Amino acid sequence: MNNKNDDEILPNSKNGLKKVVVYAVLVALVFTSAMMVVFQVFEYRHDYRDLSAYIRERDDLNAEWGRLLIEQQTFGATAQIGSRAVTQLRMFSPPAAHTVVISLPTTSKQDK
Repeated sequence: MNNKNDDEILPNSKNGLKKVVVYAVLVALVFTSAMMVVFQVFEYRHDYRDLSAYIRERDDLNAEWGRLLIEQQTFGATAQIGSRAVTQLRMFSPPAAHTVVISLPTTSKQDK
């Protein structure tokens, strides 16, 4: 009976080895899980940085597009103003015979 109690108190070497292996596997799984979390956070930050760059580029392109639309409207308005002046107001450029050029007399620096 005393011999049986000694077997219960002292763990069997196979059971102890199994526990060590199980603990080692669990530690390896926890470490792998932790490394995967670190990798996912790194990927998230990298993707977020790329997304921010793409959003900045989109905003810059939208601003440039707006400037180009304004420029297009400006150039289109010049032709439209000219055509309306001719059609609605019956304005025209006078012929060269009816054009008078007035020049101001030039003063030299000595006269001043």
